[in-house]
Amino acid sequence: MALLEAYDLSHSFDYPLFDNIAFSLTCKDSISITGVSGSGKSTLLHICSTLLKPNRGYVKLFDEDIYSLSGGELIRIRREDIGIIFQSHYLFRGFSAYENIELSTLLTNSDLDEKLLEKLNITKVLEQNVGELSGGQQQRVSIARVLAKKPKIIFADEPTGNLDSKTANEVMDILFEYIDEVDGALMLVTHDEKLASRCRQTHAISH
Repeated sequence: MALLEAYDLSHSFDYPLFDNIAFSLTCKDSISITGVSGSGKSTLLHICSTLLKPNRGYVKLFDEDIYSLSGGELIRIRREDIGIIFQSHYLFRGFSAYENIELSTLLTNSDLDEKLLEKLNITKVLEQNVGELSGGQQQRVSIARVLAKKPKIIFADEPTGNLDSKTANEVMDILFEYIDEVDGALMLVTHDEKLASRCRQTHAISH
């Protein structure tokens, strides 16, 4: 069974973005979405991750047509089954790094994996307020928060945009290792061709 199935996806705002996009992700699979700025990469990710209904086509997650589900069912999928890593971190200001990550585990009744924190090199900043962290540290905390709830599918929108090349590759190693461990899948939006080529599938959006 495909974890994610996208078929005949088309979307536009005041102008057309993309048309007839189709792909599927099975266990331990990954796909990168590339394209110039404004081509619709993030919009496609939003459509596949329950956040935006397409103009045409359908998306199935875990064999369910997500845009035929109720709002409550979509919220449950977002909370329990998928994880979305945004380029903007959306961390809770006024909370420590640890509290931001812990909140995710409380919502899903998961245990926090201390090894994950070590792999992301954030153990020394856990007690600091997130506002005191660098952009790269905040990004790694946001990635830890997503992985801590143990999602089956990760949707990552430029997850390494604030990281240097070496750290970016290390973070991608963690994401690939994670989907292998949980028989999950990864959808990656990136402008970095080297990172994109590490995925098992690649799709370039062009106008």
